[in-house]
Amino acid sequence: MMENQYSDRCRDFDENYKLVTEKLCKAAEKAGRSPQDITLLAATKTVPPEVIHYAIEQGVTCIGENRVQEFLEKYEALCSTSCDLQFIGRLQTNKVKYLLHKVSCIQSVDSFKLASEISRLCLRENAHMDVLVEVNIGREESKGGILPEALPEFVDQIRELPGITVRGLMAIPPDCGDPAQLFQYFSSMRQYYVDIAAKKLDNVSMDCLSMGMSSDFPAAIECGATMVRVGSALFGKRK
Repeated sequence: MMENQYSDRCRDFDENYKLVTEKLCKAAEKAGRSPQDITLLAATKTVPPEVIHYAIEQGVTCIGENRVQEFLEKYEALCSTSCDLQFIGRLQTNKVKYLLHKVSCIQSVDSFKLASEISRLCLRENAHMDVLVEVNIGREESKGGILPEALPEFVDQIRELPGITVRGLMAIPPDCGDPAQLFQYFSSMRQYYVDIAAKKLDNVSMDCLSMGMSSDFPAAIECGATMVRVGSALFGKRK
């Protein structure tokens, strides 16, 4: 039985999960898409393993962590689950080694240096890593990501690296407060995704367009996201 200290959070999750799922389905249907084609990734930054386990029991199939140290602290408690574990935060090259054989995908590849280090360690450790290319769709200096105009060349460069496969794109648009502008960011990402997929490049499989978070995931789904990363809308405000 869940310890009392987590029971309130689990009850809140039940209600939140229902609301998020309803919004996901409604946005998919509005766009003429099947909800089954959209992966709900639960962003579990600061969420204790006990609550994550409860979320998995209720149906969550994919979780994402932002910080390597926090992920490692939780890993032993989570590795026995059937849940897909992914890394979604900014990643320093010296931390890559801690993720091999533990996560299925690194969503935040934003430099050739980082991609090369993932490749080097995968070869050394007989591992393989799926990666998403992070795109700085809003051209914000405070955020990582490849600028849109550099995206085709960057994908072409890293797809040659052994040990990794480019599985799609990821983006965090600016918090602009303008729905029309937000849709423009998401629509632009969708177009980049489609354009790269159309090239049918070797070692590039455009399976995942990861965009949309707690505050804007319905708009992202309407614009073509195949994965949304939802944290606070599921687990409440971060402690």
